[in-house]
Amino acid sequence: MLSPIVECVVAFIFGSVAGLLMQRSRFCNTAALRDAIMFKTYRNTKAMLVAMMILTVGFTGFMSLGAGNPLRFDVGLNTFAGLFLFGIGMVLAGACTVSTWVKTGEGNLGALWALIFTFVGMFLFSVLWSSSWWPPAPQSMTGQINAPALQLGFANAQTLQEKLGIPAIVFGLVQAALLFALYRGILKRERAQHVEHEKHQKEHKKTKAQPAQSAAATTETA
Repeated sequence: MLSPIVECVVAFIFGSVAGLLMQRSRFCNTAALRDAIMFKTYRNTKAMLVAMMILTVGFTGFMSLGAGNPLRFDVGLNTFAGLFLFGIGMVLAGACTVSTWVKTGEGNLGALWALIFTFVGMFLFSVLWSSSWWPPAPQSMTGQINAPALQLGFANAQTLQEKLGIPAIVFGLVQAALLFALYRGILKRERAQHVEHEKHQKEHKKTKAQPAQSAAATTETA
């Protein structure tokens, strides 16, 4: 077991390296989705897909060996509502949580305010959770909070492994294959965009060359 001081030093080194990589790469989960949808650029999208493939295979591999320790919580309508609101907040802030930390470190005041109110939101959520058994649900006839009514259940590779007897890595490989298919689709789209861009450039050069040729021909005739 590491002492608390050694753990803090290791965490500081790891956090510093991760922060440096994030700052230099300009990676952002928000940009990965926003740029793909709005601007048809996929630099961050490809990086996110590669990270998801590596994490999926690695984590489900640990589950298959009995070393994985996933969080267990029900997914419900409150989850979708929270994710939707969080997504709107990320788009308005122009960055995901990680990028907000990076931009704050660079002196971006807008990112600083977004980060402050992220903490405010988490604090209010913790207060609401402890006071009303979040998520809020309709009262049943008994007067008890009916939280399960909003829940849709829970399942991941480990629970499927426990119920079906199929190693979690199998589900991880299937998901990684789907992500890889999406990655290849993006590469194909980028190649098509590159070909289209070169075609437009050639047409533009040809259009610029025609007036010059016409002017040269007129000069020779004169």
